[in-house]
Amino acid sequence: MQFRELLDLPFALIQARIATFAAVFGVAVAIAAAISVGVTVFVSVATGDSDSGTFWGALLTTLIAAWVLRLFVRGFTVPMGLSIVHRQPLSWRAALSRLSAEAGPLLGYSAMYTLIGVCVLALGAPLMFTAPFAVIWLLWLRARRFATVPAIFEENSTYRIATLRSKLLISGTDWQLVGVLIYLRGLLLVLIVPLLALPQFAAGITGTRRWAVTVLLITAGLLFVALAEMVESSAQVVAYVDRRCRREGWDIKIPGEARP
Repeated sequence: MQFRELLDLPFALIQARIATFAAVFGVAVAIAAAISVGVTVFVSVATGDSDSGTFWGALLTTLIAAWVLRLFVRGFTVPMGLSIVHRQPLSWRAALSRLSAEAGPLLGYSAMYTLIGVCVLALGAPLMFTAPFAVIWLLWLRARRFATVPAIFEENSTYRIATLRSKLLISGTDWQLVGVLIYLRGLLLVLIVPLLALPQFAAGITGTRRWAVTVLLITAGLLFVALAEMVESSAQVVAYVDRRCRREGWDIKIPGEARP
């Protein structure tokens, strides 16, 4: 696949199961938002309704909810995308079952994904001139592991073996995938701009800048996380299929022996 196809086809995968994705992820975002808001209210009451307590309670609970939500979206989107590639029906219950079966390797991937991101950005962020290089380095590391989750589900691999498989498959196209990741993040930045106007919009309707804005921002933030992860996970499926076809002839069908 060319660069343009690597950008277009993830959205084609999403469109093929758009109703299922919308229903499942809509429920997931609603549950995550309800839990985050509930914990934030509890923290606010426990700290005497202080502004700082409410802020940190909302921030920390939303970050935790977003991490769990990303794991869920990643584990649901990849098997669903692989089923589309194989042209096999897969119900949402079956996708959840596959997620549950591969929960261990998926959890390991998500933990390392976050740990690598935090460590690299912590090294590069203190100095302004090193921050862009740290971001590029992080994207390169992410690109090398881009096929890990599809390998976990398609090949029933452990996290370690799937990571090695990803590095082998992606070898030679690392920077092409870095370009894909930069494009996807740029697209997400464009989409996040309208969220910046949500507090003012809510304040104009409700007349308050506290709980209505807090609930709205938590919900919008989690929805944005779910959409971003769905797109990136679909791109991982496309890249995995492309690399297996290129390196291993995965799309070549060998006919059986002809009978006399």
